[in-house]
Amino acid sequence: MSSERTKASVVVRNATLDDVPAIAALVLKVYGRPADGYTPGMLRGQISSFPEGQFLVEYDGEVVGYAASFIVSADLALKPHDWIEITGNGYAARHDPEGDWLYGMEVCVDPEIRRTRIGQRLYNARQQLCEDWELQGIVFGGRMPGWKRKRKQYPNPEDYVEAVKAQKITDPVIRYHLRAGFEPIGVLRNYLEEDTDSGGHATHMVWRNPYAVEVKPANKISYAVKERVRVATVQVQMRAVKSFEEFMSNVEYFVDVCSDRRADFVVFPELFTLQLLAFEKRKLSPAESIEALTRYTPRFIEEMRELAISYNINVIGGSHPTRTDDGDIQNVAYVFLRNGSVHAQEKIHPTPDERHWWNIKGGDSVDVIPTDCGPIGVLICYDSEFPELARRLTDEGARILFTPFCTDSRQGYLRVRYCCHARCIENQLYVVTSGCTGNLPNVENMDINYAQSAILTPCDYPFAREGIAAEIAENVEAVVMADLDLNDLNFARSEGTVRNLRDRRFDLYRVAWKDGG
Repeated sequence: MSSERTKASVVVRNATLDDVPAIAALVLKVYGRPADGYTPGMLRGQISSFPEGQFLVEYDGEVVGYAASFIVSADLALKPHDWIEITGNGYAARHDPEGDWLYGMEVCVDPEIRRTRIGQRLYNARQQLCEDWELQGIVFGGRMPGWKRKRKQYPNPEDYVEAVKAQKITDPVIRYHLRAGFEPIGVLRNYLEEDTDSGGHATHMVWRNPYAVEVKPANKISYAVKERVRVATVQVQMRAVKSFEEFMSNVEYFVDVCSDRRADFVVFPELFTLQLLAFEKRKLSPAESIEALTRYTPRFIEEMRELAISYNINVIGGSHPTRTDDGDIQNVAYVFLRNGSVHAQEKIHPTPDERHWWNIKGGDSVDVIPTDCGPIGVLICYDSEFPELARRLTDEGARILFTPFCTDSRQGYLRVRYCCHARCIENQLYVVTSGCTGNLPNVENMDINYAQSAILTPCDYPFAREGIAAEIAENVEAVVMADLDLNDLNFARSEGTVRNLRDRRFDLYRVAWKDGG
């Protein structure tokens, strides 16, 4: 009986958020050092910003190639720039749906895969996208690794490129791009400092789409197709409950109400589980209170997860003190998605009060959470007062931030409120806040609360007057909902009165994260 060998299959497709771990592993394999590649957050930002422009190649089910690209205007693409400036520090944050050029920010191929033309497949996918979208062409900064050896002969990098074009000398990367139909229109000086073989410079490569129309149709973004997300925020009256079952019954009531009105998300306040201390047999000290609450964590997570599934709604479960794997007690927001998955976001910045009375430690990572309505971010109370966190979540693709909070005075509440609205404006996204009201007289350090929960928007023409889509009256228990159109954010970012994300000066400043994000 003769045996048959099946050839390995090669698949080119768009990358998804589920592919991020595999792409990160490929990037690490190609570049060798994490600092030279992309963090998972950057990859999430690339895919979230423009999913149609991120391609990968699978060979026998393994990811062996990745290409990242986004759309920019001619003014940005064809003038001198550097890699950090044009890519938004690697997140593809400068993606402009109204632009007319496709910018190639990365192509990497598994060095162990030979003679399968993985790179060519990725370039072909980009060109096909460019033709399908009727863009003017493709632009990128290409490597010129042979210049290091020829630097004495050609001290001017432009002269080196011209010599390669004239076939006086050979540079493998430039020659590859020339054969692929690209032409150098100049040299991008100081493009990428890490590329020492190229002297930090890059060839300014252009491929012109032969099928591009001279005048683009107006309004490339389809505003007729509304991308709406219905969100609900619950302002919870803190009250004494007699059992865990009574507490969960109260929570289920609000989940049921929001589900009946077909909300996609419902958010509860920070530390609303402190109601569970009301039926302790004795009055506990602040430290004892938090320790007691951590015992409810497994049961709280499981029952909230079941509510999200059974009511078909994504639940941001406020926050709950949790003893983490390293032994610290942290203030953790659990997000329960209607598909049954559970995500956790630690509070990065505990307040002085939390540190002193409850010995709560700060978390060390903040990233978007993928949902069926796109990536979202969670910033617990005090974290909303640190702009760097919201900017990172925005760069990773979040268009809605949820902020559970717990404040005991109007001054404290207003700090959160004003900062949340600032995050809306500077990042051109939505923020949904949820706070506690009422009192728990037998719970130390939680005796009074002040809140006015709200759904906040940027301040521009497509949005609600005064940037408030909905809000609840001060210090009453209630639910409020609003429909948020995510396409309005696209419009604001590309054509708004101000364009905070696009107008950032990456040539002057950027935030550097320890994890590289």
